[in-house]
Amino acid sequence: MFEIHKKEINWGGRTLVLETGRIARQANGAVMVTYGETSCLTAVTAAKTPRVGIDFFPLTVNYQERAYSAGKIPGGFFKREGRPGEAETLTCRLIDRPIRPLFVKGFKNETQVVATVMSHDLENNPDITALIGTSAALTLSGLPFMGPIGAARVGYIDGEYILNPTYEQLETSELDLVVAGTRDAVLMVESEAKELSEDIMLGAVMFGHEQMQVVIDAIIELAELAAKEPMEMPEPVDHSELAAKVATLAEADLRAAYGETVKQVRSTQLHAIKDRVVVELTEADENINAGVVGDLLKNLEKDIVRGDIIKTRKRIDGRDLDTVRAISSEVNILPRTHGSALFTRGETQATVVVTLGTGDDEQFIDALTGTYKERFMLHYNFPPYSVGEVGRMMGTSRRETGHGKLAWRALRAVLPDHDEFPYTIRVVSEITESNGSSSMASVCGGSLALMDAGVPLTRPVSGIAMGLIKEGDDYAVLSDILGDEDHLGDMDFKVAGTAEGLTSLQMDIKITGITREIMDVALKQAAEGRSFILKEMENALSGAREEMSEHAPRIETIQINREKIREVIGTGGKVIREICEVTGAKVDIEDDGTIKVSSSDLSAIEAALKWIEGIVAEPEVGKIYEGKVVKTVDFGAFVNFLGSRDGLVHISELENHRVNKVTDVLSEGDIIKVKVLAVDDRGKVRLSRRAVDQESGEDLQEKQGEEE
Repeated sequence: MFEIHKKEINWGGRTLVLETGRIARQANGAVMVTYGETSCLTAVTAAKTPRVGIDFFPLTVNYQERAYSAGKIPGGFFKREGRPGEAETLTCRLIDRPIRPLFVKGFKNETQVVATVMSHDLENNPDITALIGTSAALTLSGLPFMGPIGAARVGYIDGEYILNPTYEQLETSELDLVVAGTRDAVLMVESEAKELSEDIMLGAVMFGHEQMQVVIDAIIELAELAAKEPMEMPEPVDHSELAAKVATLAEADLRAAYGETVKQVRSTQLHAIKDRVVVELTEADENINAGVVGDLLKNLEKDIVRGDIIKTRKRIDGRDLDTVRAISSEVNILPRTHGSALFTRGETQATVVVTLGTGDDEQFIDALTGTYKERFMLHYNFPPYSVGEVGRMMGTSRRETGHGKLAWRALRAVLPDHDEFPYTIRVVSEITESNGSSSMASVCGGSLALMDAGVPLTRPVSGIAMGLIKEGDDYAVLSDILGDEDHLGDMDFKVAGTAEGLTSLQMDIKITGITREIMDVALKQAAEGRSFILKEMENALSGAREEMSEHAPRIETIQINREKIREVIGTGGKVIREICEVTGAKVDIEDDGTIKVSSSDLSAIEAALKWIEGIVAEPEVGKIYEGKVVKTVDFGAFVNFLGSRDGLVHISELENHRVNKVTDVLSEGDIIKVKVLAVDDRGKVRLSRRAVDQESGEDLQEKQGEEE
């Protein structure tokens, strides 16, 4: 019989419940976490035997949001959930990053985490429950996981940190930060901020780490009741003798290769050294495994690079720890785009393009909390040629989605309000070269391209990636890391912001965590690097262009009475379709009476605005209008003016002399000028033709008064 175990705590003013033993009992570990009324089931399963011939840990994380959790039925023809959306993909990465470094080195059993949102109260974000559930399920599973970890979301409202803010609170929060870590140290940070200082951001990380400790305690208490016996791990094989042979054959050559400052030259030499050593050793002794030799070579590389940095404080390419690579910035590099920039930092390069659109181009997002429209999009593409490789180009990878969202967060804080700049904005970053921190290059290039497109940013944004080499108590924080330093180092710490403060912070740790002291050093060093990069960016463009590209659409906005919306749209949309077809402009009408008219042709916008103003305008007594005769009757003629308004010109008001028959002076379709004589309580309008000079449009009665 399976026994149900629960652990319940009060956390951030809401109840957090961890339950195991009732659902998904055949998985290695399964926990249902409920926070408020948001529930997420996380199940962890591992293969019984390790995968052979791989040099990585085969961990897969799947996070899935079910529509039923929010009482919804999925849209579309099939009426069921499809492939993961962007939010689900980002949460998969959010879970993967803090748990991956905590598995025992050498564990190669295929492992899968499946987190399913089963209830959503539309207040509490389920990503935190999924993270906590993953930690708890792994801790109970018996797998070689050196946890547990905790996780928390931190907001910042009116100068105070808020633990696990609701969706409503996040709307007014200056910060949205997720932090995960163990009892002793921080493992992962993901955040978006509104130009906050380094001290406030560091305080938020520490606040979150402190508040998550009660969750870690709860998981430990649950594990004491329900954890499975730890999986037996094979004794590690002693390869010290083979490692010595590898060092003898390769160390000198590897050191020489890492003396090369050009990535492709260095990469070619490293591949040649590895191939040579593997062949020599396996041909000399057929019992030697090529995969083991490869692992030992990686360890040797790691020792060489990391040891030299700690000892000499010099990097692979000869830089000091805090030196940023040479930067080149260009804007307006593509003739037909609305805005473009080429940002190059060392051997990392981003070609970034901005496209401006109208309300029709906004992205509809179908989320558990409801459908909403997004006017700012940033897409990141990483083709194989950027690293000199050949590869299959399929759909957007999780990595591309994550890097794009990081750059999106960094730039969103400085965008103008929609009322000030009513455009839909799409930024595309094409990574055309890569050797470290292409996401931060996307931030810098994106900032330049937006300003090139005439988007009035609050301030330019720059970004930098920081690294860490830690050996015992010695450590070195590296500014603007290379790809090899990222691969062989202990931390990837990305910081983006303006001259006034930070807009985004992301940190991943490959070791068991870092301290407040190291984070403080990294943030201060990053501030110096960001300042340097901003100054280099100013050489290309220091602020938004006053004039947008001639190829970009122009948008003019007017406000009308909400009661007039129906008249502008017309029956079945007849009027608005006619406006668009005749003028060539696009017309968007919002529920509050805001009308946006857009076109790359200013004359089309003016024509559409004039048409709309004619529809919504109220006739003024004594004012002269141009109209069209739509009907003649015995007693006068009906004239259409102001778009949809009709008025009567009595036969006595047609001419200054007696008119016997209306059709003697007017025909249907004639364009004439008329003066408004009166508007009665029912809205009926009396017009005069005889009071207006048909050629000049002057008021004859006023003119006569002046002459007298």
